[in-house]
Amino acid sequence: HVQLVESGGGSVQTGESLTLTCSVSETTDPIGNLAWFRQAVGKEREGIAAIDSAGFQMYAESVKGRFTISGDIARSALTTAVLQMGSLTPDDTAIYYCAARTYWGLARTNLLRGTSYPDWGQGTQVTVS
Repeated sequence: HVQLVESGGGSVQTGESLTLTCSVSETTDPIGNLAWFRQAVGKEREGIAAIDSAGFQMYAESVKGRFTISGDIARSALTTAVLQMGSLTPDDTAIYYCAARTYWGLARTNLLRGTSYPDWGQGTQVTVS
């Protein structure tokens, strides 16, 4: 069982920055992967950034160069994932979700797939105007 708490959403202007934080508030097993997804109105959920407990990061093309994911790692387990978002545009408007997967061994080709993550946060709204 994993509980995730997201924070940092809000409303900003085009070109501004915003930072989202995902904290693992409860888990019975070590977290090997954390990722951020987003879903805009009328669009499919999109995996945008992921990090594993070795510190490896992966990004969707839509955010590469603008977003950075980082994590706190203790004893080969992730406890926090921070998503720093820059150069925001209205296309970044969405609900942002944090997702977690316990243990290790997830193939890097699957890091941005929603089906790789059994545990999800409640989501936080990001609005760019």
